Amino acid sequence: MSPLEQLCLDKGMKMTEQRRIIARVLSEAHDHPDVEELHRRAADIDPRISIATVYRTVRLFEEANILDRHDFGDGRSRYEQRPGKHHDHLIDVRSGEVVEFRNEEIETLQRRIANQMGFELVDHRLELYCVPKKDAKSGKGS
Repeated sequence: MSPLEQLCLDKGMKMTEQRRIIARVLSEAHDHPDVEELHRRAADIDPRISIATVYRTVRLFEEANILDRHDFGDGRSRYEQRPGKHHDHLIDVRSGEVVEFRNEEIETLQRRIANQMGFELVDHRLELYCVPKKDAKSGKGS
């Protein structure tokens, strides 16, 4: 059983076979797939899974706070299992690659800024939109 399937069961969610497959696909994803990509991967396992089922399932998982939806500026909502440990994202605007990272200096600075403004930080998202640095010798992006 995948971690996401177990989380759904722990929350008392009814798990149909199609939901199990979608949960498994999300648990195995090492990227941030959109609904169309989730549908393609799930349909490879069970061709009877419709795109409407995938849309309904990700909405259900999102409402249950077990799935996070991201908009990385490419016009597509992308999904990832809600992480146990906070991380931020760096997005290559040319390739669409999404890199997860954590930086304690940034985390500390964000809390300090909120505190200085009279607030307690309870949550945040940081997305850095970037392009590869040019290689000094070739003049090409790395």
